[in-house]
Amino acid sequence: MTAVRTVPTPYGDARLHTDRSRHPIATLLVGHGAGGGPEAADLVALGRELPREGITVIRLEQPWRVAGKKIAPAPKILDACLVAVADRLRPRTPLVLGGRSAGARSAARMAHHLGASGVLALSFPLHPPGRPESSRLEELLLPRVPTLVIQGELDAFGRPEEFPEGQPMVVVPSADHGLKVPKRAELSQDDVHGLVVEATLEFVVRDVIGNRPAAPGVGT
Repeated sequence: MTAVRTVPTPYGDARLHTDRSRHPIATLLVGHGAGGGPEAADLVALGRELPREGITVIRLEQPWRVAGKKIAPAPKILDACLVAVADRLRPRTPLVLGGRSAGARSAARMAHHLGASGVLALSFPLHPPGRPESSRLEELLLPRVPTLVIQGELDAFGRPEEFPEGQPMVVVPSADHGLKVPKRAELSQDDVHGLVVEATLEFVVRDVIGNRPAAPGVGT
């Protein structure tokens, strides 16, 4: 069952929607986009499925959404709220920061500051629609830890081929920025959510947990 609690930040109260694993190996803190909230179907799917695989999932609802506002504030405010929440969590397991769209940007910007072990970027908004010259690639390249992008094939905010060669990425066929697919697409919407969950699990286990240095004495 999802636990919901309120956490203060410098810009008002945030809400945390937590699906906790009984035997966690990692903690995934994910933020929502500027046009939606923690009820986004892919974020909900992560919270529903990953805890049984050992990953506690915390969906951050930013204060502007909690307050009922329609427009997201400046990026620096989103970042400050993310930091305030993460500082209160202090998880004992490796922290993976993530989010969709604006939430993914904030996770990438703050990953190093918060000591994250990995970054999950759902529908990373590489640029505003129709404005490829206004690139946000620099933000995506900020983390010094493993970073996975899950991107819709038809995302107007950045198609997969616009990202640098070598960027770890899972492409969702026929999907748009919301990772939604047409009814006659190769994958159903349930299949898309399953793909997001499976790709995230593999990323956390292989690239985040698997890349962590062993404790002294382990394996000797």
